[in-house]
Amino acid sequence: MQNSYYKEALASEIFTYISQAAKELDIKSYVIGGFVRDFLLKRGKAKDVDVVAVGSGIDLARKVASLLPNKPKVQVFKTYGTAMLRYKDIEVEFVGARKESYTKDSRNPIVSEGTLKDDQERRDFSINALALSLNEEDFGLLLDPFEGVADMESKKLITPLDPDVTFSDDPLRMMRAIRFATQLNFVIDNYCFASITKNAPRIDIITKERIVVELNKIIMADKPSIGFLLLEKSGLLERILPELTNLKGIDEVDGQKHKDNFYHTLEVVDNIAPTTDDLWLRWAALLHDIGKAPTKKFQKKIGWTFHAHEFVGSKMVFKLFKRLKMPLNQPMKFVQKMVLLSSRPIVLASDVTDSAVRRLLFDTGDDLDSLMTLCEADITTKNPIKFKRYHNNHKLVRDKVKEVEARDHVRNFEPPISGELIMETFNLKPGREIGIIKEAIKEAVLEGVIPNEYEAAFQLMLKQGASLGLQAVS
Repeated sequence: MQNSYYKEALASEIFTYISQAAKELDIKSYVIGGFVRDFLLKRGKAKDVDVVAVGSGIDLARKVASLLPNKPKVQVFKTYGTAMLRYKDIEVEFVGARKESYTKDSRNPIVSEGTLKDDQERRDFSINALALSLNEEDFGLLLDPFEGVADMESKKLITPLDPDVTFSDDPLRMMRAIRFATQLNFVIDNYCFASITKNAPRIDIITKERIVVELNKIIMADKPSIGFLLLEKSGLLERILPELTNLKGIDEVDGQKHKDNFYHTLEVVDNIAPTTDDLWLRWAALLHDIGKAPTKKFQKKIGWTFHAHEFVGSKMVFKLFKRLKMPLNQPMKFVQKMVLLSSRPIVLASDVTDSAVRRLLFDTGDDLDSLMTLCEADITTKNPIKFKRYHNNHKLVRDKVKEVEARDHVRNFEPPISGELIMETFNLKPGREIGIIKEAIKEAVLEGVIPNEYEAAFQLMLKQGASLGLQAVS
């Protein structure tokens, strides 16, 4: 790869402006990292560009902005010595070439000025240490001091320096190694993976927010199980998501076994990946069985049971999200709902009654399609006859849902009779009687005793009120 030029990678006019700005400042500049890697891997046009200057990255960013026609605003991050600007659809981050050293209890580096080679050395992997020159005399020249192109061709992830130094200095790089292996379908070098295993306890110094960013990228990969198997094998997973590693293993009593719920979970996540790009539905697939570890029991006449694992699992979701500092609003509530209801369509498939479907619609609302997608991904049997039967059963449920919804309109059900009308009818102040009457109307609609219509609900309200000793005001 000596003297290989890739001017076509730098076709965007932003690179010409950066080159001109660097020349006027009399400094050298280079595009480095993911932009170069993804260009060589033909992964599509990158929107994020990292530029390293042998000098001040902040000064270079400001100079570039002054030359650009739209004079974009420069965001400066003095603490990190970086600056960022946006030009059209490209976001460019500028940093000065630097050396880094670390203390044992922090991933925040002690920074000093350095050369381009110093900057490439501090990169996490050889494939991310690739740089393209933006300098007039060798514009587009590839600089590859750690044989990143060769590693790319052999689909190998390896650190520029001793991996013990790389991973101990910044333990988040262990997560990044596994994330890149998952996204790119690369293999982590054996020596590097041994170092990840050795340094796994160091992940504890990383903020939960940064860990979750990497977890989300693994979950959103085409085949997330690659990453979760590597996380488990390295010892990282038990430090981050012990709820998953607790599912691992098969117990046997009196010749009766249960399936390994950890590997089953990874199959479910892989199954759902081609069907949805919803991050939180993929999280639901990952967590749908976490309640099985604490509810596992062996009963002689029945065998292995996991009673109420959905309910227990939904409660565990809150604790897990809180521990990892994930959003505790709608995303968490959605995942909780999916985990809680994850077995409902399977149970329903054996007896698809109108009332059961109405209750499912009432409980899921707009999330029913997501729940059905999760339940279909949960079919991991290797028996082709059972596989076909289970999917046919789910199709029956979907068809019945359409029929009942078209007729009864109970998705996101709102009672035909409001609490205000009940109070007005019986001259009541707020109290328990209103809740009793509303609940009776809801149950009657869901059970099919009355249609989801005002007049039928009004008559039931009068009848229910009379049973409570209430008299309608004429």
